[in-house]
Amino acid sequence: MPPDPASLLRRAREVLAIEQQALSATADALNDTFAHTATAVLQATAAGGKIICSGVGKSAHIAQKLVGTFNSTGLSACFLDATQALHGDLGLCAEGDIAILFSNSGQSDEVLRLLSMLRRLGVPIVACTSQADSDLALESDHKLIYVVPREACPLELAPTASTTAALALGDALAMALLEVRGLTRNDFAKFHPAGNLGRVLLLRVADIMRTADRLAIALESSSTQEAILAMTKARSGSIALVAPDTGVLTGILTDGDFRRAAVTGPEFLYQPVSTFMTRAPKTIAADALGVDALRIFQTHKIDDLIVVDDAGKPIGLIDGQDLPKLKIV
Repeated sequence: MPPDPASLLRRAREVLAIEQQALSATADALNDTFAHTATAVLQATAAGGKIICSGVGKSAHIAQKLVGTFNSTGLSACFLDATQALHGDLGLCAEGDIAILFSNSGQSDEVLRLLSMLRRLGVPIVACTSQADSDLALESDHKLIYVVPREACPLELAPTASTTAALALGDALAMALLEVRGLTRNDFAKFHPAGNLGRVLLLRVADIMRTADRLAIALESSSTQEAILAMTKARSGSIALVAPDTGVLTGILTDGDFRRAAVTGPEFLYQPVSTFMTRAPKTIAADALGVDALRIFQTHKIDDLIVVDDAGKPIGLIDGQDLPKLKIV
């Protein structure tokens, strides 16, 4: 007999609610202990140390994921298998490093053995556990405590809410450190040079802007008809308008401006385009990131963005229609 769809949906929602409860309880329980732990990790990495993450079972998977998160945000981190550490892998640890050991119960034998070995090397220990009174928490120098009212598993056996909370708390640590370190998009892009994310993060305005024949420019003293002809020749939905004496951008005329001007009567074509242009349009520099241009489009609900040089002269145009083709939206 096939499963009842309503029962499946009900159970799925129950699981999500239980895991959400764990996240809320963990957030509510955060206190100065978290801040002290974050400070210790920051100090260790700032001094050239690395973050060593370890755990067993599902906790090992959480540790490995957070190693990737730390590395992607510029904090050197590595995963240490708690068992293999007994057979030579401990050599990757050095004084000045800091270790984050993951164990929901705080009583995992392998993790506790690793703790004692790391202590001999002078490596500070951070316990990431749900049990503040466990051996792991009591023997560690710093603590990341998460709160799990109950697991989502109906048998209370499969780690569910506990792994979600541990992962989220690790992410909270990584993001808090990212912010306090002042990591920028440029910094982040350095650690993601490959794949779609790297392409998007490294893409510059200069790489995507329209130039030369595809950039329509006219003097603000030109007639509206002359401006429209220049737009048509460039196959553009807008034209950059500049001051006659300096060439500095003073406005933009878009298709929307053109339509609004047209309702005033046919004589609008012979009036100065400055009569209908939008003054002080949004602009961007050529060396800005493509995602910064996207943010301007989304924030100001515009269709075209003019690129200017240091003197304020137009040198390019980003047409909003180009963004989907460039896959940065």
